[in-house]
Amino acid sequence: MENPRSTNTQTNQHPSELGCLTPELNSRIQQIFSGQAKAAIALRKSSADERIAKLKRLRSVIMDHQQAIIDAAQKDFGRSPAEVEFTELMPVIMEISDHCKHLKKWLKPRRAKMSAMMFGSSSYTQYEARGRCLIIAPWNYPITLCLGPLVPAIACGNTVIIKTSEMAPNFSKVLVSIVTSCFDENEVAIVEGDVSVASALLDLPFDHMFFTGAPNIGKIVMSAAAKHLSSVTLELGGKSPIIIDETADIELAARTIAWAKYINNGQTCIAPDHIYVHQSVMQDFTHAITNAMNEWYGEGMAAKTSQLARIINRRHTERVNGLLQDAKDQGANVVYGGAVDLDTNFISPTLLSDIPDHARIMQEEIFGPLMPLISYNSVDEVLNKINSQPKPLALYIWSRSKQNADKIIAETSAGGTCVNHIAAHFLDQNLPFGGVNNSGIGSYHGEWGIRAFAHERAIVRSHYMTAKMFFPPYTPRIRKILGLVLKYI
Repeated sequence: MENPRSTNTQTNQHPSELGCLTPELNSRIQQIFSGQAKAAIALRKSSADERIAKLKRLRSVIMDHQQAIIDAAQKDFGRSPAEVEFTELMPVIMEISDHCKHLKKWLKPRRAKMSAMMFGSSSYTQYEARGRCLIIAPWNYPITLCLGPLVPAIACGNTVIIKTSEMAPNFSKVLVSIVTSCFDENEVAIVEGDVSVASALLDLPFDHMFFTGAPNIGKIVMSAAAKHLSSVTLELGGKSPIIIDETADIELAARTIAWAKYINNGQTCIAPDHIYVHQSVMQDFTHAITNAMNEWYGEGMAAKTSQLARIINRRHTERVNGLLQDAKDQGANVVYGGAVDLDTNFISPTLLSDIPDHARIMQEEIFGPLMPLISYNSVDEVLNKINSQPKPLALYIWSRSKQNADKIIAETSAGGTCVNHIAAHFLDQNLPFGGVNNSGIGSYHGEWGIRAFAHERAIVRSHYMTAKMFFPPYTPRIRKILGLVLKYI
């Protein structure tokens, strides 16, 4: 049974346990990277069965650490056990199960049709491991966004170095325990530390870099990868909007949004950032969402006793509070909530209206419990605003009209979209998860994870050399043959 957090054990006043790069740590990183070179070559030849066995072992160790994960979430965030199991354990276990079930099929070589110019040969593609990979994990979902990409990395036969986030030190310790219990560091190693440690890792010529975090840091990772021509997967973020039209199921929309937005207290890359609500249903929607928030969290300081996570640390609490105060200074109206306690890293679920476009909250990713409500008359007006901004990681549509939803999808671009749902595309293993441009490059989950961590190699086996017909000297006969080929291909 879960206990409501009438007292929050999280202080976020962590000592500098995960500190800067030391000469000893730098030497260890270099040694691990060098050691993984031979292992990477050997792992390319490992069988699907061997890789599946490793994934099953990983699953077992994760489940053995279930209570430790829950305890770490309480210490780092003050998160409830059910929320942790739903957002940290379930996605990773699903990913492992999916890979164990389908890996042999995914890795099977695929024949290519014979083209006109390739008569006498057979062609196919097969996946091969990229080699030495780097995974830089974020602080907001340390288990899901660290071990999630590790699954396809292992399934493809790569070696991996993981960099955990220093901002969630208790989670980091659990991850160290999980990884070292499963793998030799020549195959998978895990490194703790701050940005200086990340910088040292980015200086190394990895074959692939996988980063989850903010777009501005993603640019740094991509720049580092460019020095070595390393391939990258960047899972970033941005301002993910919701559009609620006049046909929407207002009650369902309100309750779903109130739930999804405040998982981890808004510290989610695909959390709704702001909501465009048709003016004809704005009053009904506002009433419905405040009712849901009252029922689940309570308004203002009353929400401190609910099962609501805290902001990760004082610095981020001050950042989110700065967005709130700036919006208020610019004339925004606090419709609901607005309570702040910097000493306990608490900001209550908050709804805002009448926000000018130039306010910081409309320009920066919120990544917290603030929710701007924006009234609109014409959907074209909303589409113009969305298309004037960087492409979001997610775009959400609430409408009973297929025509309206199709129009919005056709006239926007986003990493993923849910119609009459929030964040569901992340949990669907049969869909790629990723952003576009500013919100990310590349995708993973299911077979898309294989595509991220493996190179699709093209192979041609020649059985009869037709190309010899075109060997020099280039006679009129060759020109005639080429003319026939060009005419009929």
